[in-house]
Amino acid sequence: MTVVVTREEMAAFLRREFPQTRVSVEAIEADGIVVAHDITEAELRPGGTVSGPVMMALADVALYVAVLSRIGLVPLAVTTSLNINFLRKPLADRRLIGRCRLMKLGKSLAVGEVWLYSEGQEEPVAHATGTYSIPRRPDAVVTV
Repeated sequence: MTVVVTREEMAAFLRREFPQTRVSVEAIEADGIVVAHDITEAELRPGGTVSGPVMMALADVALYVAVLSRIGLVPLAVTTSLNINFLRKPLADRRLIGRCRLMKLGKSLAVGEVWLYSEGQEEPVAHATGTYSIPRRPDAVVTV
């Protein structure tokens, strides 16, 4: 798939439109994207594991970045489904890394998968699949 938004453009877009997110865009490549999230103590649940909502948020942002990197900066693209399987306990002292690839990019829907890892670990901690709805309005695109 052709990349139409650079990593720098995407990072600037996320800072501007979603200042609450702490997800960083690590790479945007033809075969997928990589995002990361620094874990804080506030994001740990009892037992010292990263909370499920933090992992789901990272997976959702990864899908959003993957979709927008292919269609352009369309803020009104929205999640229509997100399913996650938690596979093992993430390490609390490592960043979470999300690797996403799109499986289908159509005119109105995009489907992708995200593998989440504790930084430096080979085994994934979670696997998510999701679908994004792509708006049809050409005025929905933001220029950079």
